[in-house]
Amino acid sequence: MNFKSAIGRLRLFAILEGISYLLFGITMPLKYGLGIKEPNLYVGMAHGWLFIIYVILCIQNIYLKKWSFKVAFFALVASLIPFGTFVADAKIFKPESLKNSEAI
Repeated sequence: MNFKSAIGRLRLFAILEGISYLLFGITMPLKYGLGIKEPNLYVGMAHGWLFIIYVILCIQNIYLKKWSFKVAFFALVASLIPFGTFVADAKIFKPESLKNSEAI
């Protein structure tokens, strides 16, 4: 993964955002079942920032790569679905990054 490219950064933050989303599956039961609020506070803050960065990087890549409406829609909606960013990485972002590496 090339972190110097826009698509490489998007792939990194897609994975991080997906992990932070799934961590809610652990922290929510802690908060509401056991009354332990701190893990959810930290995971929520991290997830919020990662979500914002993911959306910004999606918009950047939509502009730079001139993605169709369909691809742009699925890339953005992926952040709202559990495991969605992992699927978007495999189906959209990884093939796009491979196109870029072949062009070099």
